[in-house]
Amino acid sequence: MGTHNIIDGCINCGACAAVCPVNAISEEREVHVIDKEVCIDCGECDAVCPVDVIEWETTA
Repeated sequence: MGTHNIIDGCINCGACAAVCPVNAISEEREVHVIDKEVCIDCGECDAVCPVDVIEWETTA
C-alpha cells in the first residue's frame, strides 16, 4: 500500500488542490499538504505539480 505525499520544495501554487477530486489537499504553513486519510491516490495532483514535489510513498 501507499499514498501520495508532498515533499520539500512546494511553491504553494495550489495547482494540486485545484484538481483534487476529494479535497484532500490544503494549505498549511505556506505549503500544501495531503490528508492521507482522505486521499484516494488518483494521481491527479502529481500530474499538475509544476515543481514535481508530489511523490508516491509506500506504507506498510
